Amino acid sequence: MFGFDRITHDPDILGGKACIRGMRISVSLIVNLVANGMTVEEIIREYPDLEPEDIRQALRYAAWTAEDAVYIPVGVPA
Repeated sequence: MFGFDRITHDPDILGGKACIRGMRISVSLIVNLVANGMTVEEIIREYPDLEPEDIRQALRYAAWTAEDAVYIPVGVPA
């Protein structure tokens, strides 16, 4: 999926939220940790099953899903 081979969605894991490699570690958790100042090394210390590429890919995935795009329907009065 668009180069996100570490991002998985499974309805049986966290209700289908975007997770890291099928673990119960969500992309949103990773983004929250980074946004609150944790370094990659600190995150891995807290979650030793993670790898640096997991964190990089979670951030890229979050940026991709938050892409600034405006879609204006054609033929619908404004």
